[in-house]
Amino acid sequence: MDTAIVLILIGVVVIVAAVWWSRQRAAARRQAELDDSRAEARRWLERLSGQVVNLIGTNDAAKQALADASERHNAAGSQMEQAASATQCKLVTETALEGLYYVRAARVAMDMDPGPELPDLSGQRGAGRVTEFREVEVDGRQQVASPEPTDRTPHYYPGGTVAGRPVPEGWYSEPWWRPAMLAGTWGVGSFVLMSAMFTGMAGVPAAAYADSPQDFGADGAADGGGFDGGGFDMGGFDMGGF
Repeated sequence: MDTAIVLILIGVVVIVAAVWWSRQRAAARRQAELDDSRAEARRWLERLSGQVVNLIGTNDAAKQALADASERHNAAGSQMEQAASATQCKLVTETALEGLYYVRAARVAMDMDPGPELPDLSGQRGAGRVTEFREVEVDGRQQVASPEPTDRTPHYYPGGTVAGRPVPEGWYSEPWWRPAMLAGTWGVGSFVLMSAMFTGMAGVPAAAYADSPQDFGADGAADGGGFDGGGFDMGGFDMGGF
């Protein structure tokens, strides 16, 4: 009987030790992932910092792009201070990369070398890009899209998914996507604008704008989900007015 009790106790000790060791290894892996993600985020944030500090816009398109880059820099810095998980560090990286796309756009607008290629942003490739100059009138307002910066299109967007819908990379006369970024939903007027501006344009996924206004709810909000920040403070990042 005594031998049986000893064997049981030994078995319990072994199980407890195995569970403890497994948890220690998992914690070490999480910490290593966090350290790697934090280092990556800091690398991109420092790269953005150098560009924002050293570049000065010489025309309206470059000035606007650098202002947007500065906003992303401030947001990424605030996010970096709060980041306590690998997921949050990756959000810092995404914000800093978006800022670098705006820097790249500013350099293009000033006829400078745009610099090295950047990793794709989330949803960027699927959103496509503006490939032709197009002007449409929606609700009495002229809206212009262009693949290159012009006097009429000083607002750049690097491309991605906003409130469940793709916004192609390009230069625009107005930042019409910003209300949807803030509210997490699209209004019917925005749907009409996107449909008129992008339907039939090479480089833009045809299916993205082939649906109908009926896909929007009675309150003007697009079905398909809104922007979810995951409870992570965006650091007072102001998308600007419309």
